[in-house]
Amino acid sequence: MYELTVEREFSVAHYLREYDGACARLHGHNYRVQITVGGEQLDDAGMLLDFADLKQLCDAVIDQLDHRCLNEIAPFDEINPTSENLAQYLYQSVGGGLPDAVSVQRVTVFESARSSATYNEE
Repeated sequence: MYELTVEREFSVAHYLREYDGACARLHGHNYRVQITVGGEQLDDAGMLLDFADLKQLCDAVIDQLDHRCLNEIAPFDEINPTSENLAQYLYQSVGGGLPDAVSVQRVTVFESARSSATYNEE
């Protein structure tokens, strides 16, 4: 299997519901996200997927979140906007735009330089 990974960054505000701590109050994060896709076959140019196309797809999803309050955006208006839920959301959203022969392998969301959550369906 071949894998490609891109990193993107974006900023959001959020607060955690049903949480007893400072994160229950509105606060912000500068998230760094690693999105890894994979597949078995390369195209005629020897690529699984053009990095530019993968970045464009990721940016289209992230642009809907950037500089907004996650709690006001579906599905986070119903579910807690935790790093875990954000990783799953990005996994599913990016996966919906990929060619049939390519799938998301994992998404890691860094809410700080030393703290991250990863989602995959393995």
